[in-house]
Amino acid sequence: MKRDRLNNELQTLERKIRLLLAQYDQEKKSHDELKKKYVELKSLFQAKDQQIQDFQNKIKISTIVDSISVGDSEATEVRIKIDDYIKEIDKCINQLSK
Repeated sequence: MKRDRLNNELQTLERKIRLLLAQYDQEKKSHDELKKKYVELKSLFQAKDQQIQDFQNKIKISTIVDSISVGDSEATEVRIKIDDYIKEIDKCINQLSK
């Protein structure tokens, strides 16, 4: 009688342990997926932050160009040169990002 009761309790305990292990595995998979998603989102955020900084720099440069008091043809030349510099800087940033 006592032995049957102990066997039942042992089986119940084993079943609960299996359930806990299954739940643990499920939670671990969920955690790993969330961690992977976090890394992806962090990377995306950093890329977007870099784009924002690039746009802010372009705005600053455009403001400087607009404030230069020269003739229209000279302003156009300056604008073209600055745009070329910006393109070169963007290329350098992209190469450094890799």
